[in-house]
Amino acid sequence: MSEKTELQAAVAAGVIGSEEAFRGLLAAIVEVARSIFGARASSILLLDEETEELVFEAVVGEGEEELLGMRFPAGKGIAGWVLATRTPLVIEDVREDPRFATDVAEDTGYVPSGLMAAPLLHDEQSLGVLEVLDRPGASLFSLQEMELLGLFANQASIAVDLLQRARKASRLLDADGELQVVARLAAAVDKLEDDRREAGLRLLGELADTLGK
Repeated sequence: MSEKTELQAAVAAGVIGSEEAFRGLLAAIVEVARSIFGARASSILLLDEETEELVFEAVVGEGEEELLGMRFPAGKGIAGWVLATRTPLVIEDVREDPRFATDVAEDTGYVPSGLMAAPLLHDEQSLGVLEVLDRPGASLFSLQEMELLGLFANQASIAVDLLQRARKASRLLDADGELQVVARLAAAVDKLEDDRREAGLRLLGELADTLGK
C-alpha cells in the first residue's frame, strides 16, 4: 500500500490523532481480561515489523512497571511461537516448556507458572499476542476460557489495527507539512460525539475519495 493510500485510509477512518485513545483501549482490554480470569497479570505484545521485535504495549498486574515498553526478538519465547504459528496456546507449567523465555521473565522479577495466549490477527496478518498469566491456586484453563480469550483477542486486534494506522498516518504527516490541515480536521472529528461524529466521518470519507481521484 502506498503512502498516499495509507493516508487516505486513515482519513476515511478518522484515526489521525487517536493514538492515545487506542492505547487506552488496549489497556482496558488487558485490565478486564485479568479481572475476568482472576489472573495475576495480563499483557498485549505488538509486533514491530521494522525491528522484528515484540513490544509490551499494554500490561496490568505483576511486572507491570518493568514490562511496559520492553522489547525482545519476535521469534523468541512462547509469545513468539504464538505469533508465528497464529495458534492459541495453554501451558500449565511454563518451566517445563522449552519455548518459555526464562531470561525475559527474570528481567521483570516475575516468572509466571502458567499462562494462556492468543494471537492478534487482522486480515490474516499477525499483529501481536494477548497473554493471561497465572490463575489463582491450582485451577486450570478450560476450553470455554480459551474461547473467551479469543473474543478478547478479536477486540484487541481491532484496536491494534486502528492504533497502527494512526501511527502510520502520524509519520506520514510529520514528513509532509502540507497535510497538517487534514490532520487537524481528522483529530477534530474524532473528538465529536454521536451524530456529529458520524457526519464528520462521512465528510472525511468523501475527502479520501476526492484524494484518490
